[in-house]
Amino acid sequence: MSFLGYRRQNGSVGARNYIGIISTVGCANDVTWWVSQQVKGSTLFIHGQGCAQTQPDLDIVTRTLISLGWNPNLAGVLVVSLGCESVSADKIAEGIAESGKPVEKIVIQKVGGVTAAVAQGSLLAQAMAVEASKIEREEFPDSELVLGVKCGASDTTSGLLSNPATGVACDLVIDNGGTCIFGETTEFMGAEHILTRRAATPQVANRIMDIVARMERRATAMGFDMRGGQPTTGNIAGGLTTIEEKSLGAIAKGGTKPIKEVYEYGERPQGRGLFIVDTPGREPEFLTALGAAGAQVIIFTTGLGAPQGFPFVPVIKVTGNPITYERLPEHLDVFVELTEEAGAGIAQAGKALYQEALAVASGKQTRAETIGYGNFPNIFTIGPVI
Repeated sequence: MSFLGYRRQNGSVGARNYIGIISTVGCANDVTWWVSQQVKGSTLFIHGQGCAQTQPDLDIVTRTLISLGWNPNLAGVLVVSLGCESVSADKIAEGIAESGKPVEKIVIQKVGGVTAAVAQGSLLAQAMAVEASKIEREEFPDSELVLGVKCGASDTTSGLLSNPATGVACDLVIDNGGTCIFGETTEFMGAEHILTRRAATPQVANRIMDIVARMERRATAMGFDMRGGQPTTGNIAGGLTTIEEKSLGAIAKGGTKPIKEVYEYGERPQGRGLFIVDTPGREPEFLTALGAAGAQVIIFTTGLGAPQGFPFVPVIKVTGNPITYERLPEHLDVFVELTEEAGAGIAQAGKALYQEALAVASGKQTRAETIGYGNFPNIFTIGPVI
């Protein structure tokens, strides 16, 4: 099998061909937004981080922004800086440029303010967009597919239908030589011992246990049990009663293949196969992690109807809940139907999801893309704003 993508200078393959307008700090978000609105063929990444944070968080923001700039769905990048933020705009621009793609930078305080920054940034982005428009789609084997998987606004149908079907699709990606990435560490709790059985090495098994313990320590450090916020109110309304019950359904979307490595938030997995990225479960932060990890396409399962997309990675929304599918047609791409032969039905649904991922990688628009839902992601950090 194959899909039609865009060849990049470093050998990666894009499913989209955008110029990314990336803000280094929350204070530059407005300029980033205005520039993106001026340039057809561009997309943006804005967030609330980048200044008045401890060094560990600044390091997370820096590597995440660099990794986002490396995402193969971007043909070029304009970095938008205020000028006095704590992260280094130069370091971010230089890090993205190592991917081989064109990178430009504007600094609002240096160019004379917002109006000048928008004008200059728009001209720079326009020039890159013109060059990007010359790149044509080519046929690539499906071994070049990098798929991210996510679940959100889950209910009982998530663990029974849409997550297992996504797991089948993930297995097919691996079987065909591609890459699949999952995470949501908060939704491993109570099922982490099951994941360790699939670890490629004892070191990977230890890492899985370590990231779960670390995530729970972050919650208990605030004086609360993680299980006070997981499952969420919506999960409980959807029939999920414990974090263990939610986790057993959540890990199904990662399929059954060996887990090759566990990466930190904002890192880019190396090689091909199945990988974990340590993340929270909330959509704005987790979808960013998948974009930073290099996902070209994301499959996002939902029981109650989570609408989020992502600025430059198409997000395929999947549900097994017939009521949700009927109620929210503008947000949902695929319905996984319950059949009398559950196993056969799940396998068939997984194959259909795999075909859908290849179609979207080749240019088919997702529902979130057509309505423009997903312009406000964020970056996960661990410390206080200071």
